[in-house]
Amino acid sequence: MATQMPLIHDISTAVHPVLARADVPGAAVALTIDGRTVSLGLGSRSPDLIHPLASDSRFYLYSVTKVLLATATLRLVEQGRLRLDQPIEPFFPDLSLDASITLRHLLSHTSGLPDYGGIPEYHDDLKTDPTIPWTTETFLARTLPRGLLFRPGEGWAYSNIGFLLVRQVIEQVAGCSLRDVLSDLLFRPVGLQQTMVADSLDDARVLTPGYSTALSQSGELEDISRRYHPGWVSHGVAVSTAEDVARLLEALFGGEVIGPAALAEMVVPRGVVGSHPTLGQIASGLGIFIGAGWKHGHLVGHGGGGPGYSTAAFHARDLAGHRVTAVALANRDRDDIGHELAFTLLDVAARHVGHDRPGETEDSRPSQSHNHAGGDTR
Repeated sequence: MATQMPLIHDISTAVHPVLARADVPGAAVALTIDGRTVSLGLGSRSPDLIHPLASDSRFYLYSVTKVLLATATLRLVEQGRLRLDQPIEPFFPDLSLDASITLRHLLSHTSGLPDYGGIPEYHDDLKTDPTIPWTTETFLARTLPRGLLFRPGEGWAYSNIGFLLVRQVIEQVAGCSLRDVLSDLLFRPVGLQQTMVADSLDDARVLTPGYSTALSQSGELEDISRRYHPGWVSHGVAVSTAEDVARLLEALFGGEVIGPAALAEMVVPRGVVGSHPTLGQIASGLGIFIGAGWKHGHLVGHGGGGPGYSTAAFHARDLAGHRVTAVALANRDRDDIGHELAFTLLDVAARHVGHDRPGETEDSRPSQSHNHAGGDTR
């Protein structure tokens, strides 16, 4: 590719129909091919489709945050401060936990711990007052008494509570908040300028508007960014841009954040999760999902969703001989739209690398950021 303009055009052309079909105002996306990043703001900041969404807009990452928690844990393992197979029970003397549950179990969703997603009181209390989240104690008290779903290591079940315990272990070992731990271990070393862990509604002021009916008493679509307290995400939630997330995944899977042994542990399949129409059979790694049945090869990454936002970040270590990372952050909570957008980006990348010719090079700049409103042309 002589320049990145054809890639920018193709991303815009591919993404806008997806946004229109899902009735999503806009998305910030980033696509990295062999270290060169294009980041775009596509569509609008709001359903009126008037104001363009900026490429550097910031979103709640929701469960993409689990990748950060797992990476921080592996950094602490490398420092000799934690072991993946150590029981977590000694960290929680006031909780009744199965003595055989380990950090590895928590990070791979194989602990058997239940989740709070199916508890009616969680959704009722969230809708009643989204500005006042449950405390850590409430999350644990409402969830743990439901008991183990299976013996640790003998099954798989997605558990936010498991990652809440991971967060608490990290904070105990590091002696500071998750916000400071991730800043020290990940964000600053990688050079992320627009990424942080949100602790309060004041932190939410940096968010681009996110639209949902989930918190509306009338069922109308509304911006939740100033009403939904980040504390409702029990394990903590990061705020970031598409370009920052792409930079982090590139550094992580490029071996710049954790060493080869830790990275190898992260990507070992820990049990089959199920089947996905795009990824084929999915397995769970440590804080990531692994799709080996994707039409272009092997993918690792994570999606996220919650009031107002849908997100996804995936990395292909070998797409026709190229290293590719795709990140999509949408400003409406549509089921799986973050995944669909990320897979759309990867399809665009596959078409471009498939047509590369020897001797051609990309633009010499490391990245390009653009705002494409496109609201009245989708």
